[in-house]
Amino acid sequence: MAKLAAVISSELGAEVEITKAGALLHDLGKAMDHNTEGTHAMIGAEFARRYGVHSKVINIIASHHHEVDQESVEAVIVEAADAISGARPGARREDLEQYIKRLRALEEIANSFKGVAQSYAIQAGREVRIIVKPEDIDDLDATHLAKDIAKKIEETMQYPGQIKVTVIRETRAIEFAK
Repeated sequence: MAKLAAVISSELGAEVEITKAGALLHDLGKAMDHNTEGTHAMIGAEFARRYGVHSKVINIIASHHHEVDQESVEAVIVEAADAISGARPGARREDLEQYIKRLRALEEIANSFKGVAQSYAIQAGREVRIIVKPEDIDDLDATHLAKDIAKKIEETMQYPGQIKVTVIRETRAIEFAK
């Protein structure tokens, strides 16, 4: 990830060393004591702050999951490199079979709800997009459906980070000229 971030940083004229440091340390909080309160991004940023790490690197660590605002282009680059790296099959230390099972499980959860036409697990299982039947689900129902699916995913699956649930409802206005 650091190499990828460095290449992007170099191409964009950003500070390569800051970007590389941020890429290497962005998940620092995952290595901390699990009895510590807070997210890994906040824990890692606080640890880096205590040990005098550059303020831009601290912001990269704290903001890579949008818990705080990104204050530099380097922070955006590290987030992009993290997404690229994490989206490839096998990046999450699971074999291909487990990866496919997890994607299918996400789609099956979404498909189990009334009014769902199709669902697609994307972004290495970090997002599920659900297409609903517009004749069965109105705009308000679509909002409730997204919450209900997210809740069922939380209750029935184990996964790192978060999963974005997007419900898509098509609106068509059709009229015939005679």
